[in-house]
Amino acid sequence: MQTAVLKQLERTSLNIRRDVIRSLAAAGSGHLGGSLGLADIFNVLYFHVLRHKPDQPNWPERDRLVLSIGHVAPVLYAALANAGYFNSKELLTLRRFGSRLQGHPGRDHGLPGIELSAGSLGQGLSVAVGMALSAKIDNASWQVYCVNGDGELQEGSIWEAAMSAAHYHLDNITAIVDRNYCQIDGPTHKVMELEPLAQKWEAFGWQVFECNGNSIPDLVKNFEKTANYRGKPKVVLAYTKMGFGVKSIEGDYRWHGKAPNEREAKEFLIELENHYKFLINE
Repeated sequence: MQTAVLKQLERTSLNIRRDVIRSLAAAGSGHLGGSLGLADIFNVLYFHVLRHKPDQPNWPERDRLVLSIGHVAPVLYAALANAGYFNSKELLTLRRFGSRLQGHPGRDHGLPGIELSAGSLGQGLSVAVGMALSAKIDNASWQVYCVNGDGELQEGSIWEAAMSAAHYHLDNITAIVDRNYCQIDGPTHKVMELEPLAQKWEAFGWQVFECNGNSIPDLVKNFEKTANYRGKPKVVLAYTKMGFGVKSIEGDYRWHGKAPNEREAKEFLIELENHYKFLINE
């Protein structure tokens, strides 16, 4: 990857994380940890991988991005705003009464770029499988991407959807698992052990890819691999840190569903600037 392209993607990740912190602080509630950890994934998807047109959000040939873990809506909203789907000033209306940016994304809220009304965990992959099957039936070239949490994989409906995708040979779908080892009640291995996770997906007929979900070069390389792979549905196990970019809360499950107050937000933004000082000092 060219250095200039990499630096621009890094800057976008910084902007997305800034927007997540500010919007959650303004709202006074929401899910910070997972949103920060997923910023690089959403960045690479919207600015390098997806075929989409922000000025034509319902373009029929667009790739579909399904957010199954709806509580990390702040990172989806920030990515959409940075990509040009709506004015970033609207991010500060997060969770307000009447806002298009509710705590979980809804197609009926009028915000462009939302493919699924998400909230109940475990449902998104089934919807994504239906979309991918529809594309196969229509002989369409667009792809489907579905973002799932690792704790969400404890839902049985996920594995019904996984089995269906393999049965119908849906190699036009890519699931992305945010493997941060955290969920709202604690570490995933204490709530419900998921390992051996890669082998589970393989047993269900999926091709498994693994990468550092907080490394833009690694994400780009792995998404290029998935784009070129044919024959099976694909899953990317993206290893991330909850709260990535804000050192004081990285890997802390207590920030799964917590918003920073005004003082914390200022401190977190300073930590974020320190994390990205290699860009800011240029």
